[in-house]
Amino acid sequence: MKIRLLFLSVALSGFVSATSELVEFSDPSYRARYQQLITELRCPKCQNQNLADSNSPISLDLRNEVQRLLEDGLSNQEIETYLTNRYSAFILYRPEVNKNTYLLWISPLIVLLVGGLAVARFSRRSVSVTKRQEIANDNNERLNNLLSDEEDD
Repeated sequence: MKIRLLFLSVALSGFVSATSELVEFSDPSYRARYQQLITELRCPKCQNQNLADSNSPISLDLRNEVQRLLEDGLSNQEIETYLTNRYSAFILYRPEVNKNTYLLWISPLIVLLVGGLAVARFSRRSVSVTKRQEIANDNNERLNNLLSDEEDD
């Protein structure tokens, strides 16, 4: 029984130590900035995960780099600029609006505009088809009335 308990405690201790990352800062205010930065920066390897969620080695290195830059007294903007210069704007989840990212920011508006125009055009088309059918039905009815009047004569 004691051997099983010992084995279980050793096995569970590995999970506990693997899930918590302890980062020490000289100033407690750095912790909130650190958390904000690692959730806003993308892992270059994982691409769809931020630095906080990624377990890749480069993500660990970047978290250490962010910690070091915070300790060096850099602002959040300076840290983002430093990492962007090193890894390109891809590392930012919300890239800045500039000439290189303009299409990225405006493309949802273009898609909505094109979709709205397509819906408007198709709705007009269906209305005009309905009107044409009504006119054709009216003409057919009038023609049938005229033909039935001629047959009566």
